[in-house]
Amino acid sequence: MKRYLMNGLLACAVVGLAGCATSYPPAPVSAEASDYAYQIGPGDNVNIVVWRNPELSMTVPVRPDGKITTPLVEDLPAAGRDASTLAREIEQALGKYIRDPVVTVIVTTFVGPYSQQVRVVGEAAKPQTLPYRQKMSLLDVMIAVNGLTDFADGNRATLLRTGEGNKQYSVRLKDLVKRGDVSANIEMRPGDVLIIPQSWF
Repeated sequence: MKRYLMNGLLACAVVGLAGCATSYPPAPVSAEASDYAYQIGPGDNVNIVVWRNPELSMTVPVRPDGKITTPLVEDLPAAGRDASTLAREIEQALGKYIRDPVVTVIVTTFVGPYSQQVRVVGEAAKPQTLPYRQKMSLLDVMIAVNGLTDFADGNRATLLRTGEGNKQYSVRLKDLVKRGDVSANIEMRPGDVLIIPQSWF
């Protein structure tokens, strides 16, 4: 009997501590407006087209070190650049070998830099890292990770926003996913980390 009483008191203490935990402000519905440009990351594939030089045109992967290798151009950094910037740098490198090269770069597989990927940890059905897409919403993320587990405390989830110095916000995943409350939906930002805790009961 004494053991059951102690267990009950311990459970109450845990619940009490959870209630006293730091609460975070709700996440803003709209992310700050900015001129978003996709940045190439390791794992992306880029299609390089050199006008009038088909032998130099090809699709190449961005290596884990963030560099690419093409004919006449070795170990050119690609990660963190947008397609236009990379095209100008390839033109500059090729200019040593051909006159006035014109290069177009098309990204065909999207992973993005690690710093811009969206991460989902905790009680998601499929915790994972997702490439950020412009106007990506919290609902998009939850669909990608197949929703919540049966043990998730969705309305105690938090959003860590690395782009704002690791500021944390509260999000209402249970209301959004289980109850269809679209007012709980928000826009994501590059580098966001969604943390889904486990329910105590």
